[in-house]
Amino acid sequence: MPKPTPGLDYLLDPAKHSLGPVVVVSGDEAYLKREVLATLRQQICGDDQGDFAWNAFVGREAEWRDVRDALSAVSLFGGGVQVAAVEDADSFVTQHRPQLEDYLDKPTTGAVLVLEVKSWTSTTRLAKAVDKLGMTLKCQAPDRGAEVGQFKRQVKQWLAMRADTVHEAKLDPAAADMLLDLLPLSLGVLEQEVARLALLADEGNIDASVVREHVGGWRTRKTWDMIDAMDDGDAADALSQLDRLLLAGEQPIGLLAQVSSTLRRFSAAACLYSQSEASGRRTSLRAALEQAGVIKFKLGDAERQLKQIGRERAAELDERLLDADLAMKGHNSSPARARTELERLVVWLSKTADSRRR
Repeated sequence: MPKPTPGLDYLLDPAKHSLGPVVVVSGDEAYLKREVLATLRQQICGDDQGDFAWNAFVGREAEWRDVRDALSAVSLFGGGVQVAAVEDADSFVTQHRPQLEDYLDKPTTGAVLVLEVKSWTSTTRLAKAVDKLGMTLKCQAPDRGAEVGQFKRQVKQWLAMRADTVHEAKLDPAAADMLLDLLPLSLGVLEQEVARLALLADEGNIDASVVREHVGGWRTRKTWDMIDAMDDGDAADALSQLDRLLLAGEQPIGLLAQVSSTLRRFSAAACLYSQSEASGRRTSLRAALEQAGVIKFKLGDAERQLKQIGRERAAELDERLLDADLAMKGHNSSPARARTELERLVVWLSKTADSRRR
């Protein structure tokens, strides 16, 4: 059974996709769906015929006879493709499933039916007909596993493309990495930031320094300052920054998530370095950090910080982070007790707690 095509795959290169007489746009990523629908309209109708060939319907109000008529109509302004696009079509599909199945047995030549839905079951007769004749575009951000890494790589490509084609700017790869670290994995939020940074950057060159200066506000910058102090083993500074962030309204569980994103890269780098040693291959700590996903402009700082943490503590990082996460979601879920979990982590990473120095 064919897999749905990720919406970002389609946006990155619409021309390589053959649409057919029916396209389903599914998922709950609203911004991505909006971009996919706009690109579909451009690809199918072009610039000149879009207003006449693209017939939009609201799913809750649409009647099958009207949609069918739109698919069968001949444009008065030329012989281009006719499109019937049903938005928010979940209830429409449920109500008119038999008619849709019958239509796809013999679709109208030179017409495209577009269905925008939140959920789409791939095992139904209708879904199988769509897979056979057309395509399904899935507009949903993955929440776990290897798909997240692939999605982020595609997001970076798409942001660079948007910066170039829409905002007349150049987005540096390191700047894209930092945006993904600082902001939620939401295409709308990320694209809005790129648009804003394109106006602020000198000559439209969005590099890491521009992102660091302008994205995230005071709390975000202070959170990264706290993490840097933790990784440097400066417990006094890290605890001071933590106190200010908590007083400003930050939640301990949210701070732990950001701390974990950095420390897990250190854990992965230490593991890669040890595996390389065990197999007799030579590698550098910097190469291991880069392989673990550390942004290039941060490699120098990260190498120094991992050396400060040391091999012994680096091997325990994943376990310590898991313990803290479980504690914050269990017996230490209250704000005061959750704060204690963060403080323990800060102290454990401090220079004073380093067993090598003791």
